[in-house]
Amino acid sequence: MAGILRLVPDDTKIQFMKGRFAGLATSAVLSIISLILFFHPGLHYGIDFVGGIVIEARTQGPADFGALRNSLNGLGLGPVALQEFGAKEDVLIRLDRQPGDDSAQQKAVDTVRAKLTQDFPGATIRRTEAVGATVSNELFRDGMMALGLALLAMLAYIWFRFEWQFGVGAVVTLILDVTKVIGFYVIMGKLFGVQFNLTAVAAILTIMGYSINDKVVVYDRMRENLRKYKTMPLRELIDLSINETLSRTIGTSTTIFLSTLPLALFGGEALRDFAIVLLWGVVLATTSSIFIAAPILLFLGENRLRRTPAATAQPA
Repeated sequence: MAGILRLVPDDTKIQFMKGRFAGLATSAVLSIISLILFFHPGLHYGIDFVGGIVIEARTQGPADFGALRNSLNGLGLGPVALQEFGAKEDVLIRLDRQPGDDSAQQKAVDTVRAKLTQDFPGATIRRTEAVGATVSNELFRDGMMALGLALLAMLAYIWFRFEWQFGVGAVVTLILDVTKVIGFYVIMGKLFGVQFNLTAVAAILTIMGYSINDKVVVYDRMRENLRKYKTMPLRELIDLSINETLSRTIGTSTTIFLSTLPLALFGGEALRDFAIVLLWGVVLATTSSIFIAAPILLFLGENRLRRTPAATAQPA
């Protein structure tokens, strides 16, 4: 229809598969780097997974982090981590879990409250949270189990809906996407203190869902074209399918990206961390559908997905 704004022209004929080797190599390098970062220096785990005490405090006027650190370090409660979030007067105080039962944790909170009241008149504690070692271990185990079960469920779905080559391509790409998200968490944790916690698990599951949905759309068009163009070389057919779905892919990704951006800018600590990772995941999932999932399908499906022997791939 005339007058409709289209992000991608209908007659787009980009030869994506010419860059298949570069796309796979770049993805492999980023995933290897992410795995190295996972083992060293490792993720910055949140209280959900390592246990400890979190205290949300508000001071009168902008928080003086130097004075706060000097005041709280003298309490004998172990390392004290301070982080600004939200307004300039809001401070997040993190302590290691104290030896003893719940009463020992409450005593530590009371000690911090008294010290803040003494050294910073008008300061108030708005929220406290304590997680024990047993609970944190269970949360970590359950979170990893959720990721694993989601991956298996998506593999079963793709395998049932498409040929096995599609399933392998989608799941391998999904695993590569997840490793890059983990690497992103390591970098963000070291640079900005972003924690890997239950919110991070929710973010990864969201990215996995979006990623597999994007690949199903592209794969559906490829399957339709396999039936429609029985003698077209697979490489050309994949390029055609990607170009035909490119407008939808970019439009959906742009919409999600723009709707998530305000959360990353103004959403507060918990929503901000979730949204920033989601922005990275949207870019990752969109590009991986084109430059990873499609090339894998080309390598696995050549001379296997064709219905007639006349279709052979052209040389690179």
